[in-house]
Amino acid sequence: MGLFDAPFLGIRPTGRIAMMRYAEFNRVEGDRIVETAFFCDIPQLMVQAGQNPFPPQTGAHLVQPGPMTHDGLMFDAQDPATGRATLATIDEMIYAKANGSEAWIDVMRRHWYEDMIWWGPTGIGATYTLERYIDQHAAPFRDALNDGYRFNGHLCRLAEGSFGGFFGWLNLTVRNAGGYMGMPAGAAPADMRVVDIYRVEDGKIAENWIFIDLLHFLNMQGLDVLARLASVSHRPAE
Repeated sequence: MGLFDAPFLGIRPTGRIAMMRYAEFNRVEGDRIVETAFFCDIPQLMVQAGQNPFPPQTGAHLVQPGPMTHDGLMFDAQDPATGRATLATIDEMIYAKANGSEAWIDVMRRHWYEDMIWWGPTGIGATYTLERYIDQHAAPFRDALNDGYRFNGHLCRLAEGSFGGFFGWLNLTVRNAGGYMGMPAGAAPADMRVVDIYRVEDGKIAENWIFIDLLHFLNMQGLDVLARLASVSHRPAE
């Protein structure tokens, strides 16, 4: 959080408060950080600044809070057994979706609560309840990106207590069959770099925070969002 007082990546400043969603993974050896993966929701900053680069999204745009249980900051050691159970729930859901041996809706209903909350990135948006998640994200995603879908694995997957997550560089390779995020069909595949953070409760997923590098994903389809913003920003008023 801060005051947006200077241009950033071509985004015009507002002089007002601005917030940046981010996720950070650090690999530590000894007492030193040796590698960092950092994701941030730049499109959300653009929307806060009144410079929305996307067509209307299927989910809601809002400031996204921490977990509803208010226990996301863990300063004390967590029960290792709880962490293992959390990771097992996440793993089972991931691999059940990846191997395709079970209908994806059945996988969702088995691993997610009906009143789950999905905190998606700007451009897709947030959804509440499993039914609305399917309508507002899962179904549009699968309908448009199922052709050539490839799961590439994760660089890191971990859990501590009731929270767990992963990231990949790149997680998925897909081809847009047309219509996803307003984009036309693309002949070439595009990569998705994704972070998923979950809160698991009694063996099911209750909340999920998502980061997707949509700027990279769209750039691979021929749309450079930041370059387009810069060109529009410097265009003289008519």
